[in-house]
Amino acid sequence: MSILPEEIKQELQKAFKKKLENPVTINYFTQELECPSCQQTHQLLNEVVSLSDKIILTTFRFDIDKKKRDTFQIDKIPAIIIMDKKDYGIRFYGLPGGYEFSTFIEDILMVSRAKTDLTAENTEKIKTLSIPLHIQVFITNTCPHCPAAAQAAHKLAFISDKIRADVIDAREFSTLSRKYNVFGVPKTIVNEKITFEGALPIEQFIEQLLSADKL
Repeated sequence: MSILPEEIKQELQKAFKKKLENPVTINYFTQELECPSCQQTHQLLNEVVSLSDKIILTTFRFDIDKKKRDTFQIDKIPAIIIMDKKDYGIRFYGLPGGYEFSTFIEDILMVSRAKTDLTAENTEKIKTLSIPLHIQVFITNTCPHCPAAAQAAHKLAFISDKIRADVIDAREFSTLSRKYNVFGVPKTIVNEKITFEGALPIEQFIEQLLSADKL
């Protein structure tokens, strides 16, 4: 049984035909026998990939492909990386469904078109980062405010080689949520030092990253 309704598939197929420019690779890490959502995530990815020959899905086994797992710094599954020939640090952990499906699609378009909607001023600000930043954005697929935070983190990762941005399903990775005291979403943690809740405007999001850069 298909996950995506037929009308959504048709809309996506038209959008991909019109907006995709360069090929996009989705690297997917799974271990379906011991991962409750991996099979459904895999099916969703297959359905999306089937809508355009410019989207390529490569699947890795988390338990077997250790070298690839280490290369991409993948420590949990299901894990999704959206990239072209370059790894921009864009990560999903969990099923990109519900409200986060829009983030997933926007990431594909962003990588394919090799551009964001960030202003020149914000782009220049984020390029002043001097240290690597690991951003973790905890979301749920039922949160209407979460895509703004998730997309902001992924846009900034796309712009800066110093950023790796993980969007994490707080419910699926409940142990990690407890570790970071995630009681509301979206919640963002930067380098284990800076935390903030809510979908901040991009300017404020950048200021938080710049403050982490000074610690």
